[in-house]
Amino acid sequence: QVQLVESGGGLVQAGGSLRLSCAASGRAVNSYNMGWFRQAPGKEREERDIVAAVNWNGRSTYYADSVKDRFTIFKDNFRSTLYLQMNDLKPEDTAVYYCAAGDGAYSSTYYNKRREYDRWGQGTQVTVSS
Repeated sequence: QVQLVESGGGLVQAGGSLRLSCAASGRAVNSYNMGWFRQAPGKEREERDIVAAVNWNGRSTYYADSVKDRFTIFKDNFRSTLYLQMNDLKPEDTAVYYCAAGDGAYSSTYYNKRREYDRWGQGTQVTVSS
C-alpha cells in the first residue's frame, strides 16, 4: 500500500516562493507516476486540477498552463520524495495542494488526468496574500 505525506505549505506574499514535499512509502513506490493537484476554496474533490506531473524516472513532465515557467516538479527516487518548487506565487495559486501517485509500471510518460491516480495524500494548504 503506497502512502503519501505532503509538507511545506504555508502563507506567503505574492511573488514569494514555497517548496512542497511529498514523502512516499510502500512497495515499488519508485515505479509510480506522480503528480500535484490543487483544490481551490469552495471547490469539490472532483474539481481538483492538475498542477504538474512526472513519470516514474522524472524524464517526462507536464505543467498546467497557469503554472508554466513558475513551478518545477521533480522526483527524487533515492529519497522516494516528490517536490514542487513554486516561484512567483500569485493569490490565485491559493489552494490545498495534493500529492498523487498512479501505478505506471515504469511508464515512459506522465499521467495528467485525475482518474489515472489512485493514491492521494492528505493535502497541504498554500495561501498567497496580495
